Amino acid sequence: MIEIHPFDEFVPQNCKFLLLGSFVGRQAFRGSPDYDHSYDWYYGTRKNQFWPILEQVYGIPLGDKNSKQALFFKLKMAITDIVKQCERKEGNNLDTNLFNILYNVEAIRKILESYGIKKIYFTSRFVEKRFKSQFKDILKRYPDIDLVTLPSPSPRYARISKEQKISLYRELLPILPSLE
Repeated sequence: MIEIHPFDEFVPQNCKFLLLGSFVGRQAFRGSPDYDHSYDWYYGTRKNQFWPILEQVYGIPLGDKNSKQALFFKLKMAITDIVKQCERKEGNNLDTNLFNILYNVEAIRKILESYGIKKIYFTSRFVEKRFKSQFKDILKRYPDIDLVTLPSPSPRYARISKEQKISLYRELLPILPSLE
């Protein structure tokens, strides 16, 4: 079954950072037997550690799409995935099970052309490797953008603990500007 990404890219005005993931989990698709209505935005599966990690990093609750978007707005961080459309084998969310992939080239190119992006954050080594292989022309056009790979927020990535992931995210992600 061909799956088309259900979320638009989120690009705050004056953004300076871009977070790239791979593709949404199967729980994001209405009509899927695994559909979960609480999966309202990127990385929203119940098992994914991304938002719980960011809650700890920034000390704020991120229980819904609006609070997540508000955080990214304050951070001046855009968010999208590198895959726009694909098929999935074995019925799970592993990135390695994605095939027949159509990459999100136009949206990513438009973000980089329209904003002064200083850093691109990847949510895993998988995303970093795919980006570097599939978006070579974009990388050549923007050689001064820093590329930063975060530890995967997947609970399957257990080489380091969730606490260690929190510490690394704190070190690598932008600081939340004060609201004064």
